Formats: sequence, C-alpha cells, structure tokens
Amino acid sequence: MNAGEIRRILTGLAPEEYAMDWDNSGFLLGREEKEVKKVLITVDVDDETVETAVKQSVDLIISHHPLLFSAVKRITDGDFIGKRILTLLGKDIAYYAMHTNYDVCRMGLLAADRLELTGALPLEVTGEKDGRAVGIGCIGTLSTEVSVTEFAERVRKRFGLCGLRCFGGEKKIQKVAVCPGAGSSVIPEALKKGADVLVTGDIGHHTGIDAAAQGLSIIDAGHYGLEYLFIEDVKELLEEQFKGEVCLLSMPKKIPFSIV
Repeated sequence: MNAGEIRRILTGLAPEEYAMDWDNSGFLLGREEKEVKKVLITVDVDDETVETAVKQSVDLIISHHPLLFSAVKRITDGDFIGKRILTLLGKDIAYYAMHTNYDVCRMGLLAADRLELTGALPLEVTGEKDGRAVGIGCIGTLSTEVSVTEFAERVRKRFGLCGLRCFGGEKKIQKVAVCPGAGSSVIPEALKKGADVLVTGDIGHHTGIDAAAQGLSIIDAGHYGLEYLFIEDVKELLEEQFKGEVCLLSMPKKIPFSIV
C-alpha cells in the first residue's frame, strides 16, 4: 500500500474540502507513491515526533495539526520548522495532516460521545456530509442537571487531565457545548443556541469572564486536552482498514506543558 492509497482512505473519513479556508490540511510532504509499511499517528509534528519517526523507520506520519500552516519562502536548517522538513524529506518520510476537515467530520462528535451528551448536533454548521449536517464542535444535553464543578470533574476524568480552568461559578448546567482545540470563536454560537457551558481550550482571561457574564460557563481543558482523541480514533479506523497489512504506531498522550 502506498501513501496515495492511504490518503484516499483518510479523505473518505474526512474529505479535504471540508477544511476551513485558512487551514492547510492534506498531503504536505513526500511522495504519494511511497510504499508504506509503518505509520505514525500524532497530534503535533514536533521534534520528538520527528525523532520517533526516524528511529522507528516510519514511512508516513499522520498528524492533526499541520506542520506547515502558511507559505514557506525558504527551507533550511536555520530554523526549527526547516530542520523538521529537511529531516523528513531526507529520510523519505511522507506526511499527511487532517486538521479542520477532521474537526468538522469527527472531532466534536467524539468529544460529545465521551461526555455522554444526548442529541448531539454540530455547534457551528459548516456543511453537509452523507445527508447530515457537520461542523465545528457539538452541542447536546446531559441526562440530569449537575453543577459546573461536578461536570468539570467529569471532563477531567474522562479525558485523563491533571487540571482544568473554569469560568462561571457554581450554577447548575445541562445543555453542553464542546469544541476541542481553541474554541473562543464559537462562544457566540454557544450563547445563541442556549448552552449552559462550553468545554474547549485556549480561553483568555477577558474572554472567559465575558462569556460567564453572559450566562455561559467555560471549562478550559487546554488545546491538547481534548484533541488527543484524534490519535485513538484514526488508529482504530485504520486498523479496521489495514487488517494488519500496515504497522500502526502512535505518539503517547503527553500534555505539552506542566503545572507547577
């Protein structure tokens, strides 16, 4: 199986045209005809990922966040991104990114399912796939009302996190919006749809207190905190496709910061 064939499998899961205009998802490095016997799945293509790919003789990396977001005018070993690109190309390692197209088609629903939300629907609809609406994030309801603190503890446990940041006090909540990654842009939509709380990441001080002032509690689980679901999901889906034909490796879950 070559990288192009795997790309076609992945685009069936999350078509590249579903990505946001500002995004850079797709086949970003290497040869599509590259024969693939070993794949590495990760959220970010950082130095540790590149080192692992080289050490494990990986043929293809699949990531959630693109290594390349904008146009590159030069590729040298003078900067950290250039070094990663040169290493991957030098080792003939192909690279495919699934970012907002995956968010639209899979991520929100996965997070909603882990939090046991019922009636989950896209929070911010961006299109339609297979006859159903798709988009960024999800909104659904809990079976019973709980306090913000109780629900935050559920989020922490279900996603295996060491801590969370909460805005919005001890009110009771039942209607939940969730947007893995950076979700400040969906706050207006969460308010419009009557969410009691938004679970997301990368919320600034003023953004958090302003949302709470409008009646929307915020649980900030960090950018990576929910998005590592990508690794588990893609690995499971590819295992079903490959039936042992391709070796699948994944980067371990690792929160990229520590709290001291």
